[in-house]
Amino acid sequence: MTHYARPRLLFIALLTALCAPTFAAAQSREDAKLITATQVLDELRATPDQRIPTWLLDRAYGVAVVPNVIQGAVVFFGGRRGKGVLSARDANGRFSDPVFISLTGGSVGWQIGAQAADVVLVFASKRSLENFGRGQFTLGASASVAAGPMGRTGEAAAGVEAEIYSYSRARGLFAGVALDGTVLAFDGKANRNFYGHEVTTAQITGGEVKANSETSRRFIAAIVAGLSPAAGAEPTAPAVATPAPAAPAAPAPEGAKSFPLADPQPGSEPK
Repeated sequence: MTHYARPRLLFIALLTALCAPTFAAAQSREDAKLITATQVLDELRATPDQRIPTWLLDRAYGVAVVPNVIQGAVVFFGGRRGKGVLSARDANGRFSDPVFISLTGGSVGWQIGAQAADVVLVFASKRSLENFGRGQFTLGASASVAAGPMGRTGEAAAGVEAEIYSYSRARGLFAGVALDGTVLAFDGKANRNFYGHEVTTAQITGGEVKANSETSRRFIAAIVAGLSPAAGAEPTAPAVATPAPAAPAAPAPEGAKSFPLADPQPGSEPK
């Protein structure tokens, strides 16, 4: 070993030791987001009269949860910002590992003060997810968005057919909310922290990269728990399970629909 090689090796070893805790801390931040998002879904599912209808989740192409969105305003101009996670469904009905996202948007109206709200987005069309996969997009422009129906048999407002249905919970109240003009974007830094290297939306939703994370499995299980047994979800399934919809043993009765489907009237309960 040369006179200069030893200090260089010592420097590399020191740098590695310093970077390891930094990476672990960064990854733990993403785990914390997953834990909070899971809690949001669990709490909503525990309130039948306020939760997202099961039939809508059965037909969802994806679900996003953005906890603690900060909404602030001073007199007339305001805005919102938050970070969360999204899981997309594949052709077999399985939900993907989490895609970390950011949500930003402005608002106009006579208001003052600030508050935090949990936001849930249900993707009711394949196109809406494809648009997101190409990069950031604006709700209401890149994909139509509307306040979502609520409760066991809730329906969207008459005549409203949207590609994405949005919900917000603030101060304990859960309700559909309009988010036109809000930008949804792929959070490159958060995804890199969580997966350990650069990844894309397509790599995550396509199963090319795997998280191997308990917090990830619990988040997916919380989504699956909101589905009906007919959609392939057993409410008592273990947290690590993300089952695909079971193939029917006999031809489905006339008029029956199952995921995936091109929904002619998204937001209206199937007849």
